[in-house]
Amino acid sequence: MAKIFTPTNQIRLTNVAVVRMKKGGKRFEIACYRNKVVSWRNGVEKDIDEVLQTHTVFTNVSKGQVAKKEEMIKAFGKDDMTEVCKEILQKGELQVSDKERHAQYDALFKDIATNVSEKCVNPETKRPYPVSMIEKAMKDIHFSIKPNRNAKQQTLDVIPQLKAVMPLERAQMRLKITISGKEARKLREKLVKLTTSVESETWESGELEMVCLIDPGKYREMDEGVHSIKGCIGHLELLSLKEVTEGEELLE
Repeated sequence: MAKIFTPTNQIRLTNVAVVRMKKGGKRFEIACYRNKVVSWRNGVEKDIDEVLQTHTVFTNVSKGQVAKKEEMIKAFGKDDMTEVCKEILQKGELQVSDKERHAQYDALFKDIATNVSEKCVNPETKRPYPVSMIEKAMKDIHFSIKPNRNAKQQTLDVIPQLKAVMPLERAQMRLKITISGKEARKLREKLVKLTTSVESETWESGELEMVCLIDPGKYREMDEGVHSIKGCIGHLELLSLKEVTEGEELLE
């Protein structure tokens, strides 16, 4: 029986995550285990053997074509396979299939919609919108997902755009502020400008107790403001993270 000839410079691998890098006019690829590339780059995974399927540098993983030693020396200045693999792993581009990319897009889209639902309410009813309603609105405004930015960053991007097509505002934080001292009234005027509304305000023996609502984005400024004027003693207490009426908005 005739032997089947298999080129010695070809290695067949299946079900791999490919990291690709172009250098010195050549394309180089390495074969990695799925979900391990990000862990390595974040410093979570330390064992290179847990990341690489093989300590081999390819010119084409899918065809099993191994890079030549002289090509690696010309591009990387070395022919140590493992060291070249590490460089490609750190600096290369992770190749993602259309199916994987679509799944990642859908997951990120839903995460952003969920964040909006958790952070925002209908200002008329103080109720949060269902995630499905936020998703529909995001599609209606043709919000473009950016895969290289996280869900939190893109949530802040989409909220102003959604406000143009639906009643929407950040759920407010309720605070209790206590101020005393000779400059209390001066400090009070400064802090009121940061509030959305003042729910109650009482003065007793020169001490102010005020309950107010603020946009969560102004909490740090409010916290710093409470202690900003000499001659005043200020105290800030967080009563509730979100001023929300129980239940969701209902689809009419």
